[in-house]
Amino acid sequence: MSLNLAEIWRYPLKSHGREPVGQALLEVGKCLPYDRRWAVAHEASDATGDKWVPCVNFSRGSKAPGLMAIEAAMDEASGRLTLMHPELGSLSFDPETEADRLIAWAAPVMPADRAASARIVRVPDRGMTDTDYPSVSLGGLASHCVLEGRMGRELSRKRWRLNLWVDGLAPWEEFDLIGHEIRIGDARLAVEERIVRCLATTANPETGRRDADTLGALGAAYGHQDFGVYARVVEAGRIRPGDKIEVIR
Repeated sequence: MSLNLAEIWRYPLKSHGREPVGQALLEVGKCLPYDRRWAVAHEASDATGDKWVPCVNFSRGSKAPGLMAIEAAMDEASGRLTLMHPELGSLSFDPETEADRLIAWAAPVMPADRAASARIVRVPDRGMTDTDYPSVSLGGLASHCVLEGRMGRELSRKRWRLNLWVDGLAPWEEFDLIGHEIRIGDARLAVEERIVRCLATTANPETGRRDADTLGALGAAYGHQDFGVYARVVEAGRIRPGDKIEVIR
């Protein structure tokens, strides 16, 4: 089995855009750098940024599918984040000091019957992942292709919001990695659990409109709504697309 790292993605502002990266330095017990570094708490949330809280506290694509059409570009040197949306245009702002600009910009695609976005929060030293531990997510290209075949249509891989895409796994073989450790480039990760998917995956990342019953297709074909797995970084190291992946134990 020859496995390779195909792509690396990060999501600087949770549920508000994605960007590919050419390399990443993984640190023990941390997320991919700048992944989910910030999150948008809604008005019904008591999230303050002093600790991790579940995703229900945030504005996200499962409730506001229009958010799924956002692309992102993070300038690490300046701390400014640029977001781009087919209907909203672009916005460049500082997530630490200009939350009001982001909230106003995204307001047209936020559903009126949902709690409105209120503020941006950040937990020091970790991203606001959907897991209560700092995780890195990964999935297999073959699993995506098989699901496309079952649904009889092309699907953007952006629907899954994964950090790492792996080439060389058989369909759904990533689930077999749970309980094992893998080496990617210089880093080592322990694969922990499956990712249970939500309605965000039903929205088209090009338009922000729900147009594919991904959850129904997974349930009908496989009896679950899982796609991808979560892992922890247990040995620091740099990773790059093209790196070999080794199952080490």
